Amino acid sequence: MATLHDIGVAAAINILSAFAFLVAFAVLRLQPFNDRVYFPKWYLKGIRSNPTRSGTLGKFVNLDYKSYLRFLEWMPDALKMPEPELIDHAGLDSAVFLRIYLLGLKIFVPITFLAFAVLVPVNWTNDTLESESSKSSKLEYSNVDKLSISNIPQSSNKFWAHLMMAYIFTFWTCYVLLKEYEIIASMRLHFLASEKRRPDQFTVLVRNVPPDPDESIGELVEHFFLVNHPDHYLTHQAVYDANKLAKMVEKKKNMENWLDFYQLKYERNSSKRPICKTGFLGLCGKKVDAIDYYTSEIERLCKEEIEERDRIRKDSKLIMPVAFVSFRTRWGAAVCAQTQQTRNPTIWLTEWSPEPRDVYWQNLAIPFVHLTVRRLTIAVALFFLIFFFMIPIAFVQSLANIEGIEKVVPFLKPLIEQSFIKSFIQGFLPGIALKIFLILLPTILMLMSKFEGFVALSILERSAATKYYLFLLVNVFLGSIVAGTAFQQLNTFIHQSVTEFPKIIGIAIPMKATFFITYVMVDGWAGVAGEILRLKPLIIYHLKNFFLVKTEKDREEAMDPGSIEFASSEPQIQLYFLLGLVYAVVTPFLLPFILVFFGLAYLVFRHQIINVYNQEYESAAAFWPAVHVRIVTALVISQVILFGLLGTKKAANSTPFLIALPILTIWFHLFCTSRYEPAFKKYPLQEAMMKDTLERTKESNLDLKGYLLDAYIHPVFKEVEDHDDVYPVGDIENENILVPTKRSSRRNTPVPSKYNGSSPPSLADVKEQLL
Repeated sequence: MATLHDIGVAAAINILSAFAFLVAFAVLRLQPFNDRVYFPKWYLKGIRSNPTRSGTLGKFVNLDYKSYLRFLEWMPDALKMPEPELIDHAGLDSAVFLRIYLLGLKIFVPITFLAFAVLVPVNWTNDTLESESSKSSKLEYSNVDKLSISNIPQSSNKFWAHLMMAYIFTFWTCYVLLKEYEIIASMRLHFLASEKRRPDQFTVLVRNVPPDPDESIGELVEHFFLVNHPDHYLTHQAVYDANKLAKMVEKKKNMENWLDFYQLKYERNSSKRPICKTGFLGLCGKKVDAIDYYTSEIERLCKEEIEERDRIRKDSKLIMPVAFVSFRTRWGAAVCAQTQQTRNPTIWLTEWSPEPRDVYWQNLAIPFVHLTVRRLTIAVALFFLIFFFMIPIAFVQSLANIEGIEKVVPFLKPLIEQSFIKSFIQGFLPGIALKIFLILLPTILMLMSKFEGFVALSILERSAATKYYLFLLVNVFLGSIVAGTAFQQLNTFIHQSVTEFPKIIGIAIPMKATFFITYVMVDGWAGVAGEILRLKPLIIYHLKNFFLVKTEKDREEAMDPGSIEFASSEPQIQLYFLLGLVYAVVTPFLLPFILVFFGLAYLVFRHQIINVYNQEYESAAAFWPAVHVRIVTALVISQVILFGLLGTKKAANSTPFLIALPILTIWFHLFCTSRYEPAFKKYPLQEAMMKDTLERTKESNLDLKGYLLDAYIHPVFKEVEDHDDVYPVGDIENENILVPTKRSSRRNTPVPSKYNGSSPPSLADVKEQLL
């Protein structure tokens, strides 16, 4: 059981670690040879260039001593850029992501002041834990627990203070959430109305195109939309299964990197030709001339690419029943994306297309009928992953304390019992142990989301974030409380009667606050400070710069600006919201640690977004409804836990008044969903028409078809020559004519086609119209 002294030692360790990371970053960022590591965004925008320094040493080390006196100036610099400029610079996704940290500060700063002004004195001025400990010497507690609700005697009227604060905290949180939802919905609509022209504004993704024995997928799509959207359809882009070709292109790039490496090595020492092994990872196999070997391998891959492109062009089976359909106006695209196309709701499914950068091309090749099975499989797999992962977490929690370690390694007991070592283990080890266990989890969950078949990177990240949040909720929060309580209080449970169990649990659950305090310091203090140091990208950049870089283009490719890892970052933030809301009434002592996290994280990530991160896509803050619902979920969980705690305390007078809180909170969520969520799900036709009208006025001669022609071509076809011949697009002229069809059904027949639900004109009709 961690004491105030143990927490103080852990705080000192984490503060020193965070300070060391920040100082190291402040010094490293001043060095000219690190400029591309800590300011890559400005290089990608073409605004920044390599620092010019005189002398050989000056090219690598900053010799201006005055700059070191201002080494912390990055902090105020990170706060100077106003939000509208930040949106223009980094996008709405980045700006709204930062607002999550500001939201945490808006919610918890007033709550912390109120909790320390009201609840801490109420909790401290009791001796319940001391009296309970005298009756049962095996019951553990610390001074931190005396600041919690556990120190209030049963049936006390002081519980009214906790009830009143629960209502105040709930109303304040809901008020802040309501205002934030309103602001961000308005920001999203303004962003969509003011942003520059993008292909996804005119394009709809069509899935589950029904097969037709008489027409190809391209002809079928073209014909269907000319019939059903005659005034707005412009062109379309069929989707090919090019996953095999994509692997070839990626393999060739890897080979080219190795060839560059060995050529550069040979240039530096021309007396000896470089040698490599052809076996697994270059560790075994026949020794050959490296330059000749990789040159021949690249030539072989080029030939295989040509063969694969020819196969894609000839094999109709590689054309997927999916298409990107573009319209003449945003209004036409909005109507198509937000309506049902046929009587049969399972075919010709339309949705807004992701922007080209956001498309996850590999999953477009997955048949639509397989998606339900895949998602059911992942749901079952996620359940078992969460369930079985609780076992190692419980085991680690049992070992991450003095008693557990002494049982496993009793010969270390004299060392462990020393004051500083004991404080280090109890105040630092539990948090770092849990942090290590969670390192690989986001990668696993992202792979699971990819298997589900989502076709946009933004949706993939939101899906992985949902899974990660469920994992943190069940395993890290509930699992740590249940497992920790069970292991720590096992002897007490055994020697007490069954009727005493609820009382012991009610006292023991708040005691896990000390574990979460250590976790917040490790992950939220030192972890966030370590993010700004960018140690891994720093090392990789210099390795690439030394071994692979020959030109300025190579140097730009060696930069790794990274992006906001929403799939892992946002659920971690939600864990802090959950901890803050749950323990605000139960153990307010945890709240200052939460505040430090939100303040430090806001500063660090604002700097990273301005100078480092380069977002892969822009979803216009489409993730905000998920953020909102998770905070509301945390609020309801905090209310239910408080209800259970007061029940164990026999607070019969005050406990029934808590029943209204979850009901009011759920009603508040339903109101916000109905009022603001449509702005994130649908695009208003009024907004689309206004934007179209304004564009026609400003650019009356715009060649929209030329602009959209190759927007949704698979990236691997842009890597090769003559991709237009390989990846044909719709070639309908601007005149409004219908495509001749090989089927005999007529346009005005009351019986639709059995294949796609449309009623296309016959070939004779079309010829008659054209004549």
